[in-house]
Amino acid sequence: MNIPRLVIAAPSSGAGKTTIATGLMAALTARGLRVSPHKVGPDYIDPGYHGLAAGRPGRNLDAFMCGPDRVAPLFRHGAAGADVAIVEGVMGLFDGAAGRGELASTAHVAKLLKAPVVLVVDASSQSRSVAALVHGFASWDPEVRLAGVILNRVASDRHEQLLREALEEGSGVPVLGAVRRASSVATPSRHLGLVPAVERSAEAVSAVRDMGELVAASVDLDAVMALARSAPSLGGPVWSAAEEVSPVSGRPRVALAAGAAFSFSYAENAELLAAAGAEVVPFDPLHDEQLPAGTRGLVIGGGFPEMYVAELSGNAALRAEIAALAASGAPISAECAGLLYLGRELDGAPMCGVLGGSARMTSRLTLGYREAVALGDSVLAPAGTRVRGHEFHRTVVEPGAGEHPAWGWRGPDGAARTEGFVQGSVHASYLHLHWAGAPELAAHFVGRIHH
Repeated sequence: MNIPRLVIAAPSSGAGKTTIATGLMAALTARGLRVSPHKVGPDYIDPGYHGLAAGRPGRNLDAFMCGPDRVAPLFRHGAAGADVAIVEGVMGLFDGAAGRGELASTAHVAKLLKAPVVLVVDASSQSRSVAALVHGFASWDPEVRLAGVILNRVASDRHEQLLREALEEGSGVPVLGAVRRASSVATPSRHLGLVPAVERSAEAVSAVRDMGELVAASVDLDAVMALARSAPSLGGPVWSAAEEVSPVSGRPRVALAAGAAFSFSYAENAELLAAAGAEVVPFDPLHDEQLPAGTRGLVIGGGFPEMYVAELSGNAALRAEIAALAASGAPISAECAGLLYLGRELDGAPMCGVLGGSARMTSRLTLGYREAVALGDSVLAPAGTRVRGHEFHRTVVEPGAGEHPAWGWRGPDGAARTEGFVQGSVHASYLHLHWAGAPELAAHFVGRIHH
């Protein structure tokens, strides 16, 4: 299987990776190419923009949550039928899971995919020094093929000339394009990063189009495609949800929260639910006053419910129906935003009241990978199940764990911590999980639906 592919990386966060990667996806799609969009790491927001740019789901490649061995198979699955795959990196090129060397870094994923790397460099405060920077990144790890540079935030024609001359003289890495500093594209941010594409609708479509036009005008797309085609053949298995789980009978209907308030979801999670025998039906808690007819299970992922407190609280009919579903014993799995929604209240506004905890916004960001163990049996996992997940929020739930906590793990300080709620048929936690890393979760969840 030889999929032309590139990894878009940077020396650090904030260099413009998302704008350049999304713009490349949009520009190549506008040329009539089928582009497969991917993102290194756990982030949900960038893949939303990628999906708008490419017209197919943005997919995550996370070597920590899914394991290094699954990265290439998941890539092959996501990129099937594409003419080219663009993989946006995370943080700086060599920044991985804290304290674990290269694990889950952009460089690690690039090596697993045997993909050439293009470095996006913020050139706004340098000229000849750019050559030393690029030379260092190109020589740091011989297994990483740094094959091109895109200069971002270039001030003028003269500045571009100085940068190009320095790179030609001192790095040997070709310049694929130069994007002017004044050519900024509006991508509104908030407390967890960019505003998700699903929330911005027409604005997001416009921003992605602008990114595509900016990149098309500033980057040599023919050179980009030539570089992508230079990637060697990537043989091996293709990930398949159907090979990971066995289906139950009866096609029980599982409602999947979606829309602007619950936009964080990995595509493979729904694929695994379907492969486990469920009929997956999306619904929007902001607008739908009822669950899909015949709902027998409920999955509520992450998102930004704190931005939609009044609307969610005002949809009292749906809140009551979810509480009744929980009381009936139907399995419910909730992550982060779902945890807040199932609680008693969020920032003082009534929520579903399924759980006793109350949530509020704070100024403190909780962020990081976690290695957790299930402390008891639940609809999601048997006791003792070990998972790798990710926490990412600026809210706090009090109490942080129920009488029967969902997970236990050790924090960065080594202290044991319990978190989340297992209450009857409900499993609710701050921990985001990529079910491709633990497909048995989907099978266990669907298997707990009463027939």
